Amino acid sequence: MAEIAGGYSCLGFTKKDAYNYIDRLKRAKVVDGDMNTAIVYLEGKATADPMSMAQYNLTEESMLANMFWAYGPSRVDFQHFGDVIAFDSTYKKNKYNRPLVIFSGSKNHKQTTIFSFGLVLDETIGSYKWMLENLLEVMCGNMSSVVVTDGDESMIAAVREVLPRETHRLCAWHLQKNVTSNTNEQIFCDVFAKWLYADIEVEDFEGEWAQVAEQCGLHNKYWALQLYEKRKMWANAYLHRKFYAGFRMTSRFCCIGVHEGHIHTSQEGY
Repeated sequence: MAEIAGGYSCLGFTKKDAYNYIDRLKRAKVVDGDMNTAIVYLEGKATADPMSMAQYNLTEESMLANMFWAYGPSRVDFQHFGDVIAFDSTYKKNKYNRPLVIFSGSKNHKQTTIFSFGLVLDETIGSYKWMLENLLEVMCGNMSSVVVTDGDESMIAAVREVLPRETHRLCAWHLQKNVTSNTNEQIFCDVFAKWLYADIEVEDFEGEWAQVAEQCGLHNKYWALQLYEKRKMWANAYLHRKFYAGFRMTSRFCCIGVHEGHIHTSQEGY
């Protein structure tokens, strides 16, 4: 013990440290219990549905890091309708602040189908690579020809490393939101919507971009330069000859909730 300002304090250990330590122990106990419950639940589902599969890994502290699962019917759907997948991640909308990853697609009657789910430790390249690699393994090595994601840089890098030959398309909704948050030039916003959806030729797109960029003064705008660098991932001039099953956005559904292993959704249109 050391005397400090008329009182005593343990060297190297404050009251705040004690509270933080106790809080970590409490959270660890809850997470461990929930982790075991989740694993037992998924093992039970595999007993009832031999085609369902679940994968997970642990941190160095033996805590749950990432988890991936797919049900039998979902694996069958992937073999038939997995040409195009949307790779989407919610932003930490659960009590552990873990991103929920959803791989979805479209059936032949334009119905949304969920291929698999996952919880990731964080939004890093490593976590997203782990998810994609497990998707490949669980789906027997069959991979889609098109992957649709938002503009998250870690997700883009993971797709580039794991699926280097697949066409990678960026979500139109996220792109338009990014554009409107960075400029109030209505001319650019209007023509950008055209570039996203219209079937124009590459040379026409390039000419229009140069003209509008000059008119709106975008040559020195970082966000515009970044957008242009990724043009082959969003401009329909580069993408319209590919089959996308109607996917121009990462999500055709609004997730309402997950209850007892079932995801409930409300359908959106194309």
